[in-house]
Amino acid sequence: MIAHRGASWELPENTLPAFERAIELGADFVEFDVHARDDGTLVVTHDPPRSRTSLPTLADVLELTNGRIGVMVELKTPFRYRRYAIVPRTLELLGSDAVVISFEPGAIAQVRALRPDLRTVQHVAWVPQRVAAARGCWAAGFEDRRATPRALARARALGLATTVYTVNDPERMRALAALGVTGIFTDRPDVARDVLGA
Repeated sequence: MIAHRGASWELPENTLPAFERAIELGADFVEFDVHARDDGTLVVTHDPPRSRTSLPTLADVLELTNGRIGVMVELKTPFRYRRYAIVPRTLELLGSDAVVISFEPGAIAQVRALRPDLRTVQHVAWVPQRVAAARGCWAAGFEDRRATPRALARARALGLATTVYTVNDPERMRALAALGVTGIFTDRPDVARDVLGA
């Protein structure tokens, strides 16, 4: 049960209160996005920050979650501002139990080179045929509508775990659980707790 940007159905996404609420609800992981602010500070936000607005820093989020819940860190556009070295600086802050996610194979390759101890998730998004690009990762990440039995089986044949985003419907959660997916990203950890706990 992966709380997508925290308990983002109830509280503003990618905020400390949303992560705290996900912990309270018993999520296994919180997922969040990392960008660099214009002064180079690593911050947690979905979109690239346009100014020095008040955002939680990556260090703040990791301090809150440390020892309390797993973290899945998405490198959203890690090469947008190369001068900030987002990938290596993010990896320096992560414990060995963190999971790193990206749509960009280059970012995943860099993570695997610098921190081979970390699990990685290659998002294959809307193109399940790209699942081979996740070879060597821990998991392939599927957009919900593309998480078909055939696509999931293809990933498992490559030895990959499977994650699906973003699922808020209880019946779909049950269906994915029945298909044996490894992890479900959800804005509704309260719902997922009741569905998956059962």
